This record gives sequence, structure tokens and C-alpha cells, in this order.
Amino acid sequence: MPQSPQPVGPSDASLSPRFAGIATFARLPRLEDVGHADIVVVGVPFDSGVSYRPGARFGPAHVREASRLLRPYNPVQDVEPFNAQQVVDAGDIVANPFNIDEAITQIEVAAKHLGQGGTRLVTIGGDHTIALPLLRAVAAKHGPVAVLHFDAHLDTWDTYFGAPITHGTPFRRASEEGLIDLTASLHIGIRGPLYSSDDLTDDARLGFAIIAGHELETEGVARVIERMLARLGDRPVYVSVDIDVLDPAHAPGTGTPEAGGLTSRELLAIIRALRSVNLVGADVVEVAPAYDHAQITAVAASHVAYELISAMTPRAPRA
Repeated sequence: MPQSPQPVGPSDASLSPRFAGIATFARLPRLEDVGHADIVVVGVPFDSGVSYRPGARFGPAHVREASRLLRPYNPVQDVEPFNAQQVVDAGDIVANPFNIDEAITQIEVAAKHLGQGGTRLVTIGGDHTIALPLLRAVAAKHGPVAVLHFDAHLDTWDTYFGAPITHGTPFRRASEEGLIDLTASLHIGIRGPLYSSDDLTDDARLGFAIIAGHELETEGVARVIERMLARLGDRPVYVSVDIDVLDPAHAPGTGTPEAGGLTSRELLAIIRALRSVNLVGADVVEVAPAYDHAQITAVAASHVAYELISAMTPRAPRA
């Protein structure tokens, strides 16, 4: 049998400074330069679904810029994610900023195209509206998936100003459309005031369990990981990370910040535990550079994406 070509990794930082060259994610090759990919990193610069601070349309470029410092070997997960598989940057999906319905269709079509065969997407947003078309593309391939949702907010509300698709509604629409495994989906990091207790009742009906932000403090990371893995089981899992799951001290550059969030260290530790899970796709959203300082939010987001890619990396069986 013909052997698969050796993956093309990031450009060599000893030959070309990290601050030079095209700002692809982690200085990875572009899709058009390689032709095949096991994992595609793609941006969606869209934020027309936000309800408070705009600016996440500039998130993909901001995260790519911060990702220049990422290196090929992940010592905690003990993998070389860019050497064990072909990971590329596919640039950005064009999404109409003036028409949410058209943008949703554009994102879904592009995600299905990029995800042909066994290719998995790690998408950088953009606001959380983009999770709906991404879930449509994933469910078309895998059927209903367990959604692991890191966020300060439920994002299972019904409408804003009568609009059914916004950054606060993607998982309600996804549940109604049958895209979500109602027995295995989970929010982690939920905190802050709600409109009423009905929000929680609705959320449970739509198929989600909750590990709230304050439970990280009372139960600890190890217990949260145990509960998470038990909930997900062996289902195909889609991970959606709203960067506002982090406390504003760790991610000030976001549209709807809430006090009392996770630390970067806690979030990365939980994501690393997903290496035993059947991950079929992921997104990292709601990075708004205008509110960021010293790339704090972008650095966190780039590491979240890196740990997700590492968790998707195949591992050789241990002797």
C-alpha cells in the first residue's frame, strides 16, 4: 500500500522569525499549499448576531496573530499534533455581514465542503451564532452529536427582538432541529444572572446538563472532568468554546463578560481530558480584539485551539 505523505508542519522558527511571514494559525501551511488535511483550522469573521459588544468579526485574525508562539510539541498531552496528522489553515469562510440567514447558509456550505471525508474542523469565530451552521454540517455527517459547551451563558434562549438566530440562540435551534444528542450534551462554566428560573427549565428540556462556574471551586477540576466524561460517554462530541467562559481577568476581550469565571489553567486542563473522547469538531468563539489587552484573550484562545487539536491527535498504542 502507498504510504501517506509526511505531514507538513509549521514553518521553522529558527529559520524565519515568528513575527514574520503570513499569519496562519501556529504558522501552519495553508490548505492550498498542501491539498489534503486531517484537521482544518478555519476562521469565520462574522459578528452580526451579537447582542452587546460587537467586534468578534476581527477574532480570527487576532487569534492567528497570538498563535505565532505555539510550538510543535505538547508536553502535557505528550503529542506532536502537527507531525502526527496534517493540520492546515484554510483561511476564512466568507459570511454576509448584512444578512444573518445568508451568512448561516454560507457557513454551513463551506463547513460541509471543508469537512469532506475524514477532515475535522477547528473553527475560530466570530460570534456564537456560527455554532448553528457548524453543527448542521457535523450532524449531516455523524448524526446528532453530544455538544460540550464551555460558556458563561446558556445560549439556549429563544429570540432577541424576534430574531430566531443570534449568538444567544444557537443551541436552542440546534436542539429543535435534532442536531444534538439530548442524553449527552453539557454546559460547563455557566454563571451570572438569568432572566428567570424558566431559563434553566428550558435548557434541561433542550437536552443539556450543567456544570456551573461555581462548581469548579467547590468540586475541583478532577471531579468536573469525571462528570464531563461520564456525561459524554462514547458519543461523537462537538466542542464549542465561548472564550467568555474564562473570567474577565483571563479574557477581557469578549462581547458579554461575566465575573467569576474559569482560569485559563482550569479550562486547558479540562480540554486536555478530551483526548479519550471521540471529537468530531470544535469552535472557539467570541474573541473581540477591541476589548483585549496585550493579547491576553487571544493568547488564551490560541492555546484552547491548540489543546483541542492536540486532543484530536491519534496516539500510538502504548507497549
